[in-house]
Amino acid sequence: MKIGIVGGTGDIGEGMAMRLSPIFDVVVGSREQDKAEATCTMSRELLKKRGKECSLKGVGNQAAIDEADIVIIAIPYKHLTGTLETLHGFENKIVISPVNPMEKQDHFCFVPPAEGSAALLIRKLLPKEARICSAFNTIAANKWKALDEELNYSVPVCGDDAEAKQEVMAIVNKISHLRAFDAGPLSVSCMVESLTPLLLNIARYNKMKDVGIQFL
Repeated sequence: MKIGIVGGTGDIGEGMAMRLSPIFDVVVGSREQDKAEATCTMSRELLKKRGKECSLKGVGNQAAIDEADIVIIAIPYKHLTGTLETLHGFENKIVISPVNPMEKQDHFCFVPPAEGSAALLIRKLLPKEARICSAFNTIAANKWKALDEELNYSVPVCGDDAEAKQEVMAIVNKISHLRAFDAGPLSVSCMVESLTPLLLNIARYNKMKDVGIQFL
């Protein structure tokens, strides 16, 4: 299985690539291929120091889609529409959205689009054949990149394609100590996305860091 990461040189995309590449073939996409290649070189060195072999390739965002079986959209919400309008080739691919529509005022706020969630906006922007799921929304970027720490979190997964959702949950369950939970249809993704600004507010007001969730 080959996983492509659109926006794979950002904080979340880079961390996800390092966590996924010892398990799967990962194609890191960026607007600038040189930046993707540099990210992959750095990631290989960090993983090698920890005794881990990995499969990483740096390419442009479009190539990451073309080469992948599953695509992760790891780009900030404010760039979501502009980026996706320049890309194509999503037909019949599983597309994972960890995107959270939020902004920072005097506290963090959930600011969903008219569609109700970032995942639903992605469904609108992509071809109807794309198999959209939301996942990984509540894992902090710093935790993805903290390679010496296990990820002990629950991961709600939303989607309307039952088979695609099961494949995404299987990927989640192979990463560190993450545990996937079926959270329902894609229409529920707004509830999951809104958890992230809540977690950030909890961390801020209680002097905590990188707060996550667990279902026990």
